[in-house]
Amino acid sequence: MLTISHDRQLQTVITTYEVTPDVCQDLLGLLRAACSDFISKQAGFIDSALHVNDAQTRIAAYAQWETREDFQAVLRSDEMQERNRKINDLSKSFAPVLYDVAYCSG
Repeated sequence: MLTISHDRQLQTVITTYEVTPDVCQDLLGLLRAACSDFISKQAGFIDSALHVNDAQTRIAAYAQWETREDFQAVLRSDEMQERNRKINDLSKSFAPVLYDVAYCSG
């Protein structure tokens, strides 16, 4: 389960995708499949969520990992590199950024 807390030492990864409305649902499908078929089964994976804006021009993926190294190992895998090539074909751009929780009101 996704939990935002500065008390827990997790690696948060937020990836934003810029897309056109005509491919938004296709990309969401690829991202869902990547998560359910591969990413969620990898060491250190905690949970993730996908968000899409009303115009269907932006997708944000929020994921939590036990460690930065767990996430980086998945990125380096042949499986993920192949999936990222397909994701890249559908998006204008995408950028995963690693974050630490700096503040949480709850």
